[in-house]
Amino acid sequence: MQVYRGMDLGTAKPSAGLRARLPHALVDVRDPSESFSVGDFARLADEACEAALDSGRLPVVSGGTGFYIRNFVLGLSAAPEADPAIRESVSRQLAEEGPTALRAELEAGDPVSAARIAAADHYRLARAVEVLRSTGRPLSSFERPAAPRTRWDFVLVELVVPRAELYARIDARAEAMFAAGLPAEVDTLVRAGYGPAAPGLRAIGYREFLENPRAPDEDEAEWLDRVLELVKRNSRRYAKRQLTFFSGLPGATRVAAGDEATFRALLRERFADS
Repeated sequence: MQVYRGMDLGTAKPSAGLRARLPHALVDVRDPSESFSVGDFARLADEACEAALDSGRLPVVSGGTGFYIRNFVLGLSAAPEADPAIRESVSRQLAEEGPTALRAELEAGDPVSAARIAAADHYRLARAVEVLRSTGRPLSSFERPAAPRTRWDFVLVELVVPRAELYARIDARAEAMFAAGLPAEVDTLVRAGYGPAAPGLRAIGYREFLENPRAPDEDEAEWLDRVLELVKRNSRRYAKRQLTFFSGLPGATRVAAGDEATFRALLRERFADS
């Protein structure tokens, strides 16, 4: 979600100072109203890695979003792009009717994908329905590579944080984002014309404001506390799903977060001949 302009606090976007010291790619490359698919990510990530190597730097791909990282490492599935008319139809139905009907359609035609897709993951739900309608085949029927593709020599590292500490850090981060002005950032985006149907505003930290508007008789502080608790809860649930995605990466080395010595030793071993 850091690809979206104007969504800085809710995505913990790297600061301008950090980006000046360490170049970051794929930040601020889309408006919140624009879609950003896993195919877009894989293509732009390839270009960013090439640019980093051309400049004499070692590219580091970091996430975040295990679904995108996994597809970049393993390669995209053979599923075709959906017909634009079908994609528009699915997007409109999702915006107007919500996800219930689409999920029922997916459960009937592709129960494997339906079981894998979280209730709040509207992007992947829409994508699975698009493929089902476009091809008549479930998305789960398309083969996916079982090992990292050969274009890049990956050093896969899964940073591990104890669950209790992870959840405490998530809660603290949400509180810090609110204190830094996240409610005002959301209000600015809404005033700019971005609503619940905008792909960017479906992100955790943004959709909770739009899906849970302040009641007429509700105190603002109470409303913000209510939204904050939803952001914390949804972030914890999301983190749990991401652990599953990352644990499925073949050949990944688990390293405790903060264990710099082990991390450096791993890099020295892998790049000893470079």
